[in-house]
Amino acid sequence: MSLSLRFAAGSHKGMIREGNEDSGYAGPRLLAVADGMGGQAAGEVASSEVLSTIVELDEDVPGADLLDALRSAVDRANDRLRVMVDDDPQLEGMGTTLTALLWTGSRLGLAHIGDSRAYLLRDGSLEQITQDHTWVQRLVDEGRITEEEADHHPQRSLLMRALDGRGHVEPDLSVREARPGDRYLICSDGLSGVVSRETMEGTLLTYGNPGDAVQELIQLALRGGGPDNITCIVADVVDPGEQPSDSPIVVGAVATVVDDTTTLPTTPASRARELTAGEYETEALVSEPGSRRKPKPKSTLRKTLPIWGGVAVLMAGLGGAYYWTQTQYFVADKGDHVAIYRGIDSKILGLNLASTYQSFDNVKLTMIGETNSDAVKSTIDTANLDEARHTIDRLKHQSDVCATAYAAEDAKKATGTPAGQPAGSVDTIPQQNQGPSASQTSAPTGKRQPTAASRSGRSSAPPTEPGGKGRGISTAGPSTPASSAPPSSPPPVTQETPAAPALSADDAELAKQCYPRPAGTTGTN
Repeated sequence: MSLSLRFAAGSHKGMIREGNEDSGYAGPRLLAVADGMGGQAAGEVASSEVLSTIVELDEDVPGADLLDALRSAVDRANDRLRVMVDDDPQLEGMGTTLTALLWTGSRLGLAHIGDSRAYLLRDGSLEQITQDHTWVQRLVDEGRITEEEADHHPQRSLLMRALDGRGHVEPDLSVREARPGDRYLICSDGLSGVVSRETMEGTLLTYGNPGDAVQELIQLALRGGGPDNITCIVADVVDPGEQPSDSPIVVGAVATVVDDTTTLPTTPASRARELTAGEYETEALVSEPGSRRKPKPKSTLRKTLPIWGGVAVLMAGLGGAYYWTQTQYFVADKGDHVAIYRGIDSKILGLNLASTYQSFDNVKLTMIGETNSDAVKSTIDTANLDEARHTIDRLKHQSDVCATAYAAEDAKKATGTPAGQPAGSVDTIPQQNQGPSASQTSAPTGKRQPTAASRSGRSSAPPTEPGGKGRGISTAGPSTPASSAPPSSPPPVTQETPAAPALSADDAELAKQCYPRPAGTTGTN
């Protein structure tokens, strides 16, 4: 059974980019999106050249082997980029993604490299049929992060594979059987990175006309901030009698960068552009400046991380690691205290990806309890700098609580309070300061008497606040007359020990984490 396609395509530079480095092509037998990149190099040139090379697949009915045709076209496109870089070293570093569907009869051949995407809407459900060649997708595949975490990961645009002319690239290739009623969506990450899959699914189900669906998808990405170029193609699988599309559509950079790339005027893409002169705005539905001047390259943080060549791997790894260290923070130990680090607690090829952001010498590991100390030594990951600072505040408070608890314990030892007696109790008196029993002695002449202030704070029962102290004064009944034989030497004058700060009920719970107490620690007093 022979089936056909009814399609629409559109592209927009977005709300932030100065130019459009995306390119899109939709024809009766070929649908393709390329997302150019390269920083100061010309990403729009890379995407335009790649589409201009593979678009020849739309000229003739493909042979029996769709995958061989796609693989050969991808190789030719990559070779073309290599020649361009050799001829003009200033283009070094440019590259592009590519996602292409090649149609014949009732079968579709799919070629994919990079992080542009292809989706299939079938039976009311939208399914992604490509896999991103990104560092974040690798983390998902390894189970290190979830799909939800990947959507907001700061390294989600770090590519593992792309067409850049610097070596052999192996695209993902597959063949799919088409059914009438199927709807395909091919897009750059300017759409998929901003609009959720659920929203795209709802839009594709709501708008029956491919052109209307394209318009709404682009508008959704723009309402989401439009941080990147936006390109998408919507194609419906229909019977030949249902008015399939027969005129090619070219959108994005390949439709504007004509005068700057000498190969374009004679390519199938340029001929398609001539055939569809005036249709670009209709199909894109979100018009862009039609200037033929080469747009200023966009500044992008996305880099290619090839898996070949030791030097290339090292350079790309360093670039990705540097970006990571500028966005992530964690709390860990630094010697005997804690610190905030910028980066990740990891190494790539022996290079440390973390650096000290701020040290806190007053927050000692020995003063935050064993549990917190072990957590710090194992690294406490945080979502951002504010959360890292909040963690430090919590540890600082724990340190203050432990210092107060240790001070109370030191006070207990100074007053000779027996084991099990709360520090600061006044009903247990050090024996060396008591002398003879109260029933046999009276206050000797010259002994310092308690002041009114000290009396005012004393009661017959021990104080209830933690950290209170006995003062070496007997709490027995009234004194008896002085003995006729004075002691050979005056009894020692009792010295007052300053009271340790009191702990609140919540801090008393935190104080439990301070034990077992590390050797050599001291309290605030």
